[in-house]
Amino acid sequence: MKTDANRHCRIDREGHVLTITIDRPEVLNALHLPAHVELSRAFDLYAADPELRVAVVTGAGERAFCVGTDLKSLAVTGDYEYPYGGFAGITKRFDLCKPVIAAVNGLCLGGGVEILAACDLAIAADHAQFGLPEPKVGLAALGGGALQRLARTIPMKEAMGLVLTGRRIDAVEAKRIGLINEVVPAARLSERVRALVDEVLACAPLAIQASKQVMLQSLAAPGLEAAMTMHYPAAERMLASEDAKEGPRAFAEKRKPRWRGR
Repeated sequence: MKTDANRHCRIDREGHVLTITIDRPEVLNALHLPAHVELSRAFDLYAADPELRVAVVTGAGERAFCVGTDLKSLAVTGDYEYPYGGFAGITKRFDLCKPVIAAVNGLCLGGGVEILAACDLAIAADHAQFGLPEPKVGLAALGGGALQRLARTIPMKEAMGLVLTGRRIDAVEAKRIGLINEVVPAARLSERVRALVDEVLACAPLAIQASKQVMLQSLAAPGLEAAMTMHYPAAERMLASEDAKEGPRAFAEKRKPRWRGR
């Protein structure tokens, strides 16, 4: 769905799934401030609607997922401002417990990697390429937390190799170092992403949200004991939910559970 209020992204809703498509293929889905604002509104919608359980982020066209900041726009405006949620409306959205899947359909550079790093799961087409080329234009990947996230999620030497050289890597290498989950032929990307979405939807939504919150918030704990005794609101909500009773009941009755998200 694209409206006058959404000129730079498309928002498509199907059941419990929200697909957010960066729609600036003429500039390889590079982002300027109006695009950031629109994407932030899209993630606001996802966060606020209890019926939406999974979000997929991708790019329009066949060439690019996102190549980061629109440098031509930046050269004119000098504007590094981002809306709530950070770069693309997602990189500083630390309170979002719902899962976000990246469908990487092409070039994923600079801020594109920052979006990717902020997602929970990622599947890439086999022609996708990845890189953090900011140092080659006198900048660093400071805007969206890629430096901080990569240092926590992939081996440090691999992260430094990307960051300190500005080089590009292909999808197979990105999977090897843990930047993405899977590589598939481009023609199968949508199919495989949908299959992954269905795997997530088969699980209780509150259990998924609790699991994500515990994993991410526990990273801030000084040690394992502190992490295991932290307060996790999403976990408490899950344990008190109808779904927490429905799951064991469905198992005992040998049927599929009917999740209500409450």
